[in-house]
Amino acid sequence: MRWFSKAWIILLFLFPTLLIYTGYMIFPVAVAFYYSLTNFSGIGAAEFTGIRNYLLLFNDPFFAFAIKNTFIVLITTLVILLPSSFLLAHMLNRRLRVGQLMKALNFSPNVIAPIIVGLIWLLILDPYIGFINIFLKRIGLGLLAGEWIGGRTLTPFSVSIVFTWRILGFVATIFLAGMKMIPLEILDSSSIDGANSRQRMFYITIPMMKETFIITVVLIITGSFRLFEEVYMLTGGGPIHRSEVLVSYMYYTTFISSEYGRGMGIAVICFVLSLLFSIVYIRLTYRRPD
Repeated sequence: MRWFSKAWIILLFLFPTLLIYTGYMIFPVAVAFYYSLTNFSGIGAAEFTGIRNYLLLFNDPFFAFAIKNTFIVLITTLVILLPSSFLLAHMLNRRLRVGQLMKALNFSPNVIAPIIVGLIWLLILDPYIGFINIFLKRIGLGLLAGEWIGGRTLTPFSVSIVFTWRILGFVATIFLAGMKMIPLEILDSSSIDGANSRQRMFYITIPMMKETFIITVVLIITGSFRLFEEVYMLTGGGPIHRSEVLVSYMYYTTFISSEYGRGMGIAVICFVLSLLFSIVYIRLTYRRPD
């Protein structure tokens, strides 16, 4: 089997994967970067304009709203989703009679199309016809009713809640898989030594799941930077683009305003930010084994 370890054999086996990855990942990014340096409008030839689109974006107040809202969604989702999904996985890791049913129910929102998720939560969060405000008014707490979506402040936080609800079961499943990888002998021996459940969680389970935390945080970062359907369904980016995130504003700029060059500039910035945050987080948390 020595021939199997030759470099050209390895490259031969990797070639189909590299070809698909290049065609579906690297090539589209390169095309987007090229068009971000032009004034292409979807019709006619593209004229090279350099970094003009990027300069216009950084002077665009709506783009600033999109950046701010994207970071609010990212931070809020991390704060809510990480502990809640970990605790959910910890609960599902116990031997329960309805354990399998609970796993299926918690994972089910992730298999619903995001646009349908947005429609469901629209009927819950809408300030006028939404369930929350109607319920608060019925029980005499109308003063607590608010503009959960479509307002100037609460929309990004509401989008974070919706996004968290959709992927909670998926992230919990990843955490659950990480918990299953911890040898039972270590947990049993710690119990014999007198460690309680809290000590086992903070001194054994969490440290041994460091790689799992890295994976989930990177997934949350990339998911927050490509969030679109929920925002589009809940608010459409309104009012006056104040609830836009990067991808929804890219959609508006590219396909509604027909400014393909600026739209591709937003796409490139979104890609760079997502990649940068993921790399920085991995570098800060990864430690080479001794």
